Amino acid sequence: MTIQAKVTLRYGLLVVFMVGAISTVNVAVETGQQFASLLERAREFDDLAVSQLTELVKADPSRPLDDVVNDPTLSDMYREIMLKSKAAVIQLALVDEGDTILVDSIPDAGNVLPKYEDFGRLIEQTNWLQKLRILWRGTTYYQVESPPQLTPTGKLLYVRAVINPSLIRQDIQPHLTQNLTVAVIAILGAVFLTILFSAIAFRPLGRLRRQLEMVAAGDYDSGVAPSDGSGSSKHATDEFAIMTSKVNLLGERLRGAQFEVSDLRGNVERLFQDLEDAVFLFNREQRLVFASGSVEKLFRRARHDLAGHSLAEIFPPSGTLGLLIADAVASGKPVRNRRTPVTSEAEIPADAPTVLLSVDLIQAAPGGGGSGLLVRLRDPEAQRKIGRQLQIADRLAAISRISGGVAHEVKNPLNAILLHVEVARAKLAAGDTDVEPQMDIIAREILRLDRVVKTFLDFTRPVELHLAVVPLDALVSEIVELARPQADAGAIRITVRPRAEGVEVRIDRDLFKQAVLNVVVNAMQAMPGGGELCFESSATAEAAEIRISDTGPGIPAELRDKIFRLYFTTRKEGSGIGLAMTFRIVQLHDGTIDFTSDPGTGTTFLIRLPVVTGQE
Repeated sequence: MTIQAKVTLRYGLLVVFMVGAISTVNVAVETGQQFASLLERAREFDDLAVSQLTELVKADPSRPLDDVVNDPTLSDMYREIMLKSKAAVIQLALVDEGDTILVDSIPDAGNVLPKYEDFGRLIEQTNWLQKLRILWRGTTYYQVESPPQLTPTGKLLYVRAVINPSLIRQDIQPHLTQNLTVAVIAILGAVFLTILFSAIAFRPLGRLRRQLEMVAAGDYDSGVAPSDGSGSSKHATDEFAIMTSKVNLLGERLRGAQFEVSDLRGNVERLFQDLEDAVFLFNREQRLVFASGSVEKLFRRARHDLAGHSLAEIFPPSGTLGLLIADAVASGKPVRNRRTPVTSEAEIPADAPTVLLSVDLIQAAPGGGGSGLLVRLRDPEAQRKIGRQLQIADRLAAISRISGGVAHEVKNPLNAILLHVEVARAKLAAGDTDVEPQMDIIAREILRLDRVVKTFLDFTRPVELHLAVVPLDALVSEIVELARPQADAGAIRITVRPRAEGVEVRIDRDLFKQAVLNVVVNAMQAMPGGGELCFESSATAEAAEIRISDTGPGIPAELRDKIFRLYFTTRKEGSGIGLAMTFRIVQLHDGTIDFTSDPGTGTTFLIRLPVVTGQE
């Protein structure tokens, strides 16, 4: 049902209710007034009958009561009074205490007048609806009785009027008919006016609905200026006109957004075209909506041939990939770089026997249910090539840093040699042959330069690694035991937190322990007054980690870019070789070393190494 129909219906029902309520009140008031008027007339007749009896008694006090009540004049008076009631009072009688009729307005009505329900009590105890039922129920009698009259002989007499309320129905019915007619006319008029008003008021809403339907259908260029119905443009001053203008603006923005989405989709497709990973994006119904260009290289099929296919069609559950993806969807847990053999020819050709699988569930909102699925397939060999290229880049960067340190160390003795050669030349030119002090200094600087060059050659000489698979926690325990004597001597407390049970790394055991010990020794030397040295091992799906934390003064911000340089040291007795050697050894093991430091709190070194997997 439309809003216009709902509003019309509700206002129509409201009008019906209001008119019905007013008509009901009128009927109730009219019915009450008719009953009250009837009661008042009946009581007047009772009073009149009593006064007639009283006058006859007073006219001749010696006259016996029987003669008075048998006087035809009294009966005629009662009959005349009853006729004045317009048939509402059907009987007027004088009775004694035993309900024996003494005087009656109806001849031969009987000797006893039965008692009926009091009409006054009826009016007080019934509502208007019950009164209407009494009027239409049929013949029901009620009575109105005067107060008892005491005769000279001590006898009590009553004047009783018998009433049939249904006889006043003809007096009330015209009012009911009039109220009903007015109510029907009012309801019809109100409904007509409501329909007319809603048709006029909701005309702009109809235009607005048509515009929204056109926008929803993709016709974003459907803006029509609000009009007053005559074809002339109307200034947007009312709410509907403002809404219409905003819908036009929304259509323009949606059209612009459509172009932007189209451009973005093209850019994304161009971006993914050269991506090494095969990327599949499935919607809520698990049907493919997007695939990267590398999918064609892996599947040997065009991307448009796969579009719209279901997840089960692209990755059959009978194959290894399909089974792993189905398990990830059922459990809701993502998969990260899972090395997976390809066992089904329906998935990927046999010349790519192993891939790295990643599955991510895309959620519509935080905490909401999955609304999509992202599947990525990666060639392990391509990843290895990228890793080797990154390692070469890291080593070139390391060589650059080392070369910078060596250049600094070589520059100082060369400057000293040049300076003292100039001094010796000046002396000789002046005829002074005492240049032995300068020659001594030059000789010492040449020896210093020789040591620098030999150290550099030793540092850059190829190192033959004797690799072996070592448990990470066991390696950390060995390093802790080597460092414990020096730590105990320096009042340093050692804390160990092994969290890499079952994780193994491939290293040159002795060479790598020496590299880590260089970091440990520096950490203990940073805490001459004692402190805490913490060793922590952990692992992720791709890397093993060793954290070494101290509670020393930390490394100043201006020195943090220099600590891995060859010959850089902050201690007078230091050589500046230890951390540079550590950096080189970690690089040789395809690992990384980094650190964080807070002045006054301490320093934490983090060493990462590749994890040995079951396939290696």
